[in-house]
Amino acid sequence: MADEKATIIDAQADVEGKLKGKDAVVYGRFRGEIALSGRLVLGEGARVEAAVTADAAEVSGEMKGDLRARSVTLTEKARVQGTVDARVLVVREGAWLSGSVSAGEGASKSAPAPVAHAPAGDRPPAGDKPPSGDRPATGDKGDKAGA
Repeated sequence: MADEKATIIDAQADVEGKLKGKDAVVYGRFRGEIALSGRLVLGEGARVEAAVTADAAEVSGEMKGDLRARSVTLTEKARVQGTVDARVLVVREGAWLSGSVSAGEGASKSAPAPVAHAPAGDRPPAGDKPPSGDRPATGDKGDKAGA
């Protein structure tokens, strides 16, 4: 993307509509639809409410809506609410994701499935039942060690 020109929406911009093209970088606000054949970068200050399709997407800001790309990276400061559909999904520690996720080989072939929103260290081993919503995921109600 460095050698080619990309569409840039700067931090002071507030755009509503459709964005089509190859590559784009958003630092400001965008509402509508984004359809790119290349890469989308949402900077730390970005606030996007859109249906997004791109070859690759890197999110460091806030996004609400549907995100569909071959490769999606959510950086440490990413805040995503909506649907993510990607063959390759990277979620860095600190990123926040709320919604449904479809990732892997068959990602765009099937409907997105709901995802549990527990930090990686709190996930139960494969085959175990996830903790119910009626009790804490770790420890018991009388445990004061973490308080």
